[in-house]
Amino acid sequence: MRTLPPGLQAHLDSGATTLCWCWRITQRDGTQLGFTDHDRDLTFAGTLYEAATGFNASEIRSSTGLNVDDLEVESALVSERLSERALASGDLDEASVEIFRVNWQDTNQRLLMRKGSLGEVRRTGTSFAAEIRGLAHYLQQPKGRIFQFACDADVGDTRCGIDLSAPQYEGNGIVVACESERIVTASGLAGFADGWFTRGVLSITSGAARGRASEVKHHASRGGVARFELWLPVLGPPLPGDTFTVTVGCDRQHATCRDKFANATRYRGFPHMPGNDFLAATPVPGDATTTEAS
Repeated sequence: MRTLPPGLQAHLDSGATTLCWCWRITQRDGTQLGFTDHDRDLTFAGTLYEAATGFNASEIRSSTGLNVDDLEVESALVSERLSERALASGDLDEASVEIFRVNWQDTNQRLLMRKGSLGEVRRTGTSFAAEIRGLAHYLQQPKGRIFQFACDADVGDTRCGIDLSAPQYEGNGIVVACESERIVTASGLAGFADGWFTRGVLSITSGAARGRASEVKHHASRGGVARFELWLPVLGPPLPGDTFTVTVGCDRQHATCRDKFANATRYRGFPHMPGNDFLAATPVPGDATTTEAS
């Protein structure tokens, strides 16, 4: 049961209320964004809550136990601070979300109704719908290591140990053309083998898309020209003449770690672990490898 602040309780008991909803989004870098369904901007706790942003939330439900309570927020992309570019580039991934019920005549009379994190986001034209997950969803995330064939380290992290700034693992290129939103051709990378940067990361370092990055789905090198197919488009978009850096990719297999990086001693998978076929295998009569009981 929630205990309401005395001022807010008295306001509700009056029978004539002036209430609105406010949403505060805190990005992973600490940047805070505020939005309200009221018709004018509000400010409290050091955050400006922008009005007329079209925010509309579904019903808030709370359940006992460890069930994850979700709700959905819908809005139009009319705020300069909440743009299609920010959503698509992942700036708001796993952002913290707080939902307040506020007396807009006296913002000191407010109540935190729900706190969670931003989940799946769907975009349709100039609008979007975002899932807000309750804090209990963190209890459903896998913790610790998983025994599997593939390496569970990220190439270049402390567990992997590869220095991605080394010349053989990082390249600097110049955009020649963008064949589509996800396909970029570039110069300056003639010294790298075909497929070397597949599963790596391409980061734009100049132009309108500076600071944006995307994972490389496929890298091909033909006649001194590199061609990159990206998993997601780089918003901006990159233009001919823009510069970028691209880091080497890894498919997390033992042979790749050994042959491509000479780093097998730090491989974080279990390549010799018996698989399902081994566990389900049975002796075959007449098989030379079968040892008969004496």
